[in-house]
Parts: sequence; structure tokens; C-alpha cells
Amino acid sequence: MSPTATASLVLHPAFTVAPVNRRTFGSFVEHMGRCVYTGIFEPGHPSADEDGFRTDVLDLVRELGVTAVRYPGGNFVSGYRWEDGVGPVEQRPRRLDLAWHSVETNRFGLDEFMRWAARADVEPVLAVNLGTRGVQEAVDLLEYTTVAGGTALSELRRSHGAEQPYPVRAWCLGNEMDGPWQTGHKTAHEYGRLAAETARAMRMVDPGLTLVACGSSNRSMPTFGAWEATVLEHAYELVDQISAHAYYQQVGDDLGSHLAAALDMDAFVDAVVATADGVRAVGRHAKRITIAFDEWNVWYQDRFDEQGPPTEWVEAPRLIEDTYDVADAVVVGNLLISLLRHSDRVASACQAQLVNVIGMIRSEPGGPAWRQTIFHPFAQAAALARGEVLRVQVRSPTYETALHGDAPVVDAVATHDAEAGELVVFAVSRSTTEPVTLDVDLRAFGDVRLTAATVLADDDVRAVNTEREPDRVVPRPHDGAVLDGGRLALRMPPVSWNVVRVAVPRS
Repeated sequence: MSPTATASLVLHPAFTVAPVNRRTFGSFVEHMGRCVYTGIFEPGHPSADEDGFRTDVLDLVRELGVTAVRYPGGNFVSGYRWEDGVGPVEQRPRRLDLAWHSVETNRFGLDEFMRWAARADVEPVLAVNLGTRGVQEAVDLLEYTTVAGGTALSELRRSHGAEQPYPVRAWCLGNEMDGPWQTGHKTAHEYGRLAAETARAMRMVDPGLTLVACGSSNRSMPTFGAWEATVLEHAYELVDQISAHAYYQQVGDDLGSHLAAALDMDAFVDAVVATADGVRAVGRHAKRITIAFDEWNVWYQDRFDEQGPPTEWVEAPRLIEDTYDVADAVVVGNLLISLLRHSDRVASACQAQLVNVIGMIRSEPGGPAWRQTIFHPFAQAAALARGEVLRVQVRSPTYETALHGDAPVVDAVATHDAEAGELVVFAVSRSTTEPVTLDVDLRAFGDVRLTAATVLADDDVRAVNTEREPDRVVPRPHDGAVLDGGRLALRMPPVSWNVVRVAVPRS
């Protein structure tokens, strides 16, 4: 590839994919490691409020722009008794958490999470335990959280200080139930039946819920595809979405494959859509199942495998506290591009996790909180992606990867907010050595004007943000963006995340 390599795309307001789904910008809080304890919750911290919530972390969560948060797991939920996390804290039991070989104190539970979610201004999304529990416990949790009053469990909630029902509309029916690591894991037929009966009972309480069935734990599972098909054969008419989980890491020195991870996410989404639509056709169903991509991120699982779980039963051990570099931030930005371009079928997503545990935010006990490099692409996409996702076909040079075959050097997506009169282009350069220019034809929008452009890049792709240097890697003003005659020329440095905002006529 030459230093003058160019990629191009044409944008038109009539060529749309779907409206931007606000639930795309969700995250995930699990009782794992230090996500909860010394993450979002640390009584005694200098910033802690009257509920023990770290306000420094809350400020960063609001800045991040998270719209929804899935809770309480993850693997943790498959052994969780929700009753342990309500009522007087001094009366709550200490339990063994089998998922992460930890001691769960239950000082932070359902009631605390709901107060935290309200303070963070995020939609709460709850997962029910279908590992060691079942239909009755799920319906009990639904009654406790969403029934206004007049029943045993709704009055119990009111006695705990929550007069009004909690605003929970989206529910996950278990977690990764095909995984042999899951407490109470099941076959596809076993889980499909249980998910269907749980969904049926929950809809007897409230038919308007959004219910998410478990898909395969990841695309490399030997039962991937067959699992989704079997589960949906049982539950198609009773659920709305099926979940997808994917984590990516750089293997060895193979930066090129890592930067192209979004190709795997694209293929993952396409495969689940094809499977769901196949069940729809055979079953002659009218509705379409959408995808909840409710766990995704960069996660260096090889490091976790080397470390292993704690050998002693301890509270809130340090687990998978990955530190992310510039390349990881570009990959996260590219995964967001993939999620946005599939907005017609990906109805929600949760970046996993929010704090400390493979988190966008890091914090230290009694100390500061700061933004990881991957915080910034998420925050920019959550803040700026509005209106309609435009259909984008990038013409780009390619390079060869070991894991994904030929990969385009440039990937991009765009959103158009007709009411606000703004077009936003999100683009990544996967080139590892040379700059590349992206030519964007905007003439279909009429009189356009460049309003802002930023780039996240660094001469050192291994640069990270740390407690001592929290702003080492941040988006900076982009001096390589020029808009002239309805054409945008964006000169992108190697391994970069680029965001361009353009004012367009309102309609």
C-alpha cells in the first residue's frame, strides 16, 4: 500500500439502514472482581455519596453516555438468589460465588443497583437465574420489581423504601447457558423449554416486556447455530431477542488480525440473523427476532487463563483488569461501527464491563478513577450517533490477515440526524504503517459545512492511560480533514479512530 492510498464512500440521505438504537450504547455490571466493590460502590471513599456510590465513577459513567446497564451477570447470575440483595444490609447473608470463586457479601444488591441506575441516568436491564433456579423465582423477581403494590413481594419492595415500581422493561433469560462453565448449564432443548416457560409466565404478569433468550456463548462454541435454532424453535413467539457474546484480543504480534476483529463480529451477526430467519420461515412466524449483543469487548483471555481464578475464597479479588492501548481503542471503535451498521437487526448491546473488569473505566480503592483508552470511542459514538444509520459501502485497499483473510484497510459508518441537521462519519484506519485518505462524497446533502473533526491515534500504538497519566491517549483535533465542494478528504494516520461532524440542511 502506497503513502497515497485512498479509500472512498458515497453517502446519500435516502440510503438508510435503520434508526440508531439507543440501547446499542449499553454496558454491563456483574458481581465479578472489582466491578461493583471499589468500582461503582465504595462506602468510605472520599467521593462516596450517602449510598456508598462513588460519585467520581458516576461522573465518568454519565460522561461515557451509557444508556442501559445489564445486571447482575454474567456467570454470577446463574447461582444468584436475588432475595439476598434486598432489605436491611446487616441481615443479608454472605454467600460463596461459584462463578468467580469469591465471597459475595451482598452489601450491594438489587435495591442498591436500582438507586445507582437512577442516579447514573441509565436504563436497568435485569438477568434472571435460569441456572440453579427457574420459572417461579423469575416471576417473583418480576413481581418485586415491577408490580405497583398490593401483593406480598411488591409490598416487600415498598417496605424497603421503594414506593414506586422499578422501571425494568428488558430482561435476560439466563446467561450463556450452553457453557459447561455455567452453574446449571443445560442442553439446547432443556434451556429452550425453560426459557419458553419462563417467558410465558413473565408475560402473564406483563405482556409488554422485552425478553432476551440466550444464544451461544460465543461463535466458536461447537453448538453455535444449532443452539440458536433449537432454542428459538421452543421460544420464538415468546421472546424478542437472542443474545450474542464476543470478545477479541491480539494474539502474539498479529496486530493486523486484531485490528480486523470487526469482520468476525459482522459474520457473527449475519450468521445469527440467518439462523433466526430460518426458524422464522420454517415456523411461519410473522415477527423477526433481533439480536441483543449484550457482551462484547476486547478481553485478553490468555492472560486470565494464565492467572486463573483465586485459590482462596476472598471478597472482590482483582480479576481481568486489562489495561487497554491505542490499538485496542481502535478495535473497540470498529466494533461499534459494526454494531451500528447492523442496527436493523442488532436492537441492543452491552459493552462488558463498565468498571475495572475489562472496563472502560478504572478505579483504585480509596483513590482516583480514570478513563481507559477504549472509553473515548464509546463516549463519542454514544454522544454523536443520532437519527438514521446510513448505508455505507467503503471502497478500500485490502491487506491479508492470518485470522480473517483479506481485510479492508478502512472501515466506516455514518449517521444522519435530519432534524438537527448533522451528519457524523465514524471511521478507522487499520493500516499499521502508513496514512490513508478517505474520500467521502457528500454532494447528495446539498450545502454542507465541516464543524468538527477528531482523531485518536499515537506514534506508539501501545500507549495507555494510567492512574499517573490518565490523559495520555485522548481524541484530539484532526488537522487532516478538509471539506470542499461537497467532498470530504480525511487523511487518517495509521491505527486510528476518526470522527467527523458535518452540518447539513435540516429536513
